[in-house]
Amino acid sequence: MAARYFAALSAGASLLVLASATQAQDRSGHVGHAAPGQSPTDPHAGHAMPQQAPATWPMDHSGHTKPGMDHDADHEMTSALGPWPMSRDASGTSWQPDVSEHGGVHVQQGDWSIMSHAQFNLVYDTQSGPRGDDKTFVSGMLMSSARRAFSDGSTLNLRAMLSPDPLMGKDGFPLLLAAGETADGINPLIDRQHPHELVMELSASYSRRLSDRDSVFAYIGLPGEPAFGPPAFMHRMSAMDSPEAPVTHHWLDSTHIVFGVATVGWVHDTMKIEASSFRGREPDQDRYDIESPELDSWSVRTSWNPSPEWSLQASYADVTAPEQLEPGEDETKLSASAIHTRRLGPDGWWSSTLAWGRKTNEHQESKDAWLLESAVSPDDRWTIFGRVERIETDELLPAVGGGHGALFTVAKASVGAVHDWTIAPRVHLGLGALYAINRVPAGLEPSYGGDPDGGMVFVRLKID
Repeated sequence: MAARYFAALSAGASLLVLASATQAQDRSGHVGHAAPGQSPTDPHAGHAMPQQAPATWPMDHSGHTKPGMDHDADHEMTSALGPWPMSRDASGTSWQPDVSEHGGVHVQQGDWSIMSHAQFNLVYDTQSGPRGDDKTFVSGMLMSSARRAFSDGSTLNLRAMLSPDPLMGKDGFPLLLAAGETADGINPLIDRQHPHELVMELSASYSRRLSDRDSVFAYIGLPGEPAFGPPAFMHRMSAMDSPEAPVTHHWLDSTHIVFGVATVGWVHDTMKIEASSFRGREPDQDRYDIESPELDSWSVRTSWNPSPEWSLQASYADVTAPEQLEPGEDETKLSASAIHTRRLGPDGWWSSTLAWGRKTNEHQESKDAWLLESAVSPDDRWTIFGRVERIETDELLPAVGGGHGALFTVAKASVGAVHDWTIAPRVHLGLGALYAINRVPAGLEPSYGGDPDGGMVFVRLKID
């Protein structure tokens, strides 16, 4: 009940911010939209930037950044976690390239800077073959943050993120080759993507600037995201335009929602080292509740942005009993990734992610996963996206009596596009589609009917 009350309160506040801010003039100084490589205007942004901070482009009156315009450092808004561009921030405490987009509707309420944005997809999903299915569902997120900067160089940031995923039902949506979590506490979800929690994040962070290049920070969440892996897929520019979840999700970023996380970190210029203690168990089938925190697992991550266009990370996690259906099985996880983003003219961008993950159980059995995804947006109307994945999995044919079965190597490729129309200031309506093909080995062909395919058609609403 408390979770639903908080969710309703957060959603109402976010929608109020969005509704009021979208009616404001872009030149008022209280509302801004960050285009690639540029942070929104903020009255607290007069802090000194790193001496070797990557170059950015200031906004013109349209709200977009323009290379070659006069740079005014006083109008740069830095990250809530330290002296780097706000555009570097991604999900949790993860990093993306400095030239990334950082959209949101911004308003100023006294000493607090408030940012909100929303994205919702209405999707028709069809997956072929004997293990396929059809479904229409709604996915997306509504996020708000409130930030206050203090005269001593410290910053407090509060963030809440909600999802409509629970409305699609406990068994989520059809997605061939995906596996993980459960709908009933008894049977695993196979060839389906589980729904995310109603409350995807409820976090607070505090940072203290030590110099123009150094800061320390602390982050807590219930739920939140520990220091592991690349940014969660719905926050990566290379993935956020696709309504299809990666089948590599549980290798790379399944920890992006954990009920209990505490992270501390240190940043020097373009390098970051951080460590987390968190609850290892993945969320259960009740998508509306707030589960009890138990910090029984840990992770470490190092991140490096060697240039404005690149973001690299390597991380390790020791996870206690992540699977609800196998409570006695611990695992360790490794991850490494590289994200490259570049500008294409005044309004376009191209972002790609290469990532690897490994899960190793208590019996020293390892399963690897690879992902390569890319999205290109030549202007503010079209985005074309694609993804190729390869995983080693033992969850597609469970053993008799339960538990994991034989190990198979499977692959998936998808490609799609979405076209957006601006229907009001900061409100965009999009129409998109994608097609996916799956590759399974001979041992799985009878079960899947060969190499099945799938597709999605979707309508998207964005407020940013």
